[in-house]
Amino acid sequence: MLKVYIRLQYNLFAIRYTIDMKIIGIDPGLATIGIGLIESGSSQSITPIEWLTIETKAGLPMADRLREIADDLTEYLKENQPELAVIEKLYFSVNEKTALDVAQARGVILATVAATGIPIIEPTPPQLKSCITGDGQADKKQMQEMVKIIMNLEEIPQPDDAADALALAAFGAYQGKNATVLT
Repeated sequence: MLKVYIRLQYNLFAIRYTIDMKIIGIDPGLATIGIGLIESGSSQSITPIEWLTIETKAGLPMADRLREIADDLTEYLKENQPELAVIEKLYFSVNEKTALDVAQARGVILATVAATGIPIIEPTPPQLKSCITGDGQADKKQMQEMVKIIMNLEEIPQPDDAADALALAAFGAYQGKNATVLT
């Protein structure tokens, strides 16, 4: 929805507008990918549309799991047509095998979104935490509580991956104009 405000200023018309934008947050994973879709007219106006997960079955060959992620995400993007995607950068310090698997899934997610032409923002976990809670070292519980407050929800969104994706989408609403966008 396009909202237009017109005001007279020194015999010139100044036009101010806001455009409601759909923003998708994607929390990368191999077994579970969090998806959060919001609508935002400004950083002050964030409305959750839905949150969900894409899941792949353990035990399937890696190529099949990655194809399933690409297929499911492509279908979701076509159905919902977001104007901005926010995909978290990876941060692992312990399990190298998990990091490699998630990195492959994240690559498929990036390629799938990029193929649609949707601009992409990629915050690091500390950037996301700082934006949502004001503390780059915030824990998961603090993040979830802030998502509940920001989205004006009665309960913390479940599952955790979807709540993380909603936080990413909110990051897009807050930082979209200031962030580096990949196209």
